[in-house]
Amino acid sequence: MHRGASVIQATIAPTADGWRLDRALADAVPTLSRERLKVLIAGGKVERDGQLVREPARKAAAGETFAVTVPDPAPARNEAQDIPLRIAFEDEHLIVVDKPAGLVVHPAAGNLDGTLVNALLHHCKGSLSGIGGVARPGIVHRIDKDTSGLMVAAKTDRAHEGLAKQFADHSIDRRYLAIVSGQPTPPAGSVDATLARSPQNRKKIAIVANGKRAVTHYRTVERLRRDAALVECRLETGRTHQVRVHMASLGHALLGDPVYGRTKQAHRALLETLGFRRQALHAARLGFIHPITKVALSFESTMPADMQELFIQLNV
Repeated sequence: MHRGASVIQATIAPTADGWRLDRALADAVPTLSRERLKVLIAGGKVERDGQLVREPARKAAAGETFAVTVPDPAPARNEAQDIPLRIAFEDEHLIVVDKPAGLVVHPAAGNLDGTLVNALLHHCKGSLSGIGGVARPGIVHRIDKDTSGLMVAAKTDRAHEGLAKQFADHSIDRRYLAIVSGQPTPPAGSVDATLARSPQNRKKIAIVANGKRAVTHYRTVERLRRDAALVECRLETGRTHQVRVHMASLGHALLGDPVYGRTKQAHRALLETLGFRRQALHAARLGFIHPITKVALSFESTMPADMQELFIQLNV
């Protein structure tokens, strides 16, 4: 046992002969993910016969034994904080939470605590995936601070990797409810427009020719009387601010959006009366294959009270 770390003796199995070292070690030490082992190898934490091995792609041979030094979790800059959580699902591998608007997902400049990560550290007793590092333990994906709704976080590296692969493959079922200005015509369609940081304003996302592919499928759920509509947006990809930028590009910006919206006078008065000061966007549905049990899971969340009140007032 090294001070501040534990050492695991890992012997390469006959079936792993000739594999990449990171893959072979992941086979030998199921508690460590291949991604975590890549970092450990590159960081000089793996030895064979007292010699450091720093190449994750090095071929492993059956019967070789390696000493893998796993540092104890670094003292988190993020403190566990007793912040109430609405939990849709939880097991030993992952947790699905219904995030309220106003809650930042992870600490960053300007929001050093009071985040979802702080709440998860308290609730999960520190048992969160380490792939995201000290700053973002367990975080597989994000939703904006002022967007409400469903998110999944990983408790283990294996769960994290399995979920991350589904996000990368665009196989996660993610559907948002948005209240938009105007009434889309046609009432349903798709936006396939690449997104990247705006060349004019780096704090904004824009449709740019050399951006990342982004696809949003939308359909009108209900036309509202006061020149607005409730729209469901299904994400094929999951880029930053995707729904907000894509709907604004159609001329139907989200009500309350301080960045991409140009609020009509009639809507502005209503938003002020209600004290509604965020984009009207809610992550209402989340579906995926459990990365460990392989069971299909699907969760739904109703619009929070502030969006429900806005919806009602727009329809009177």
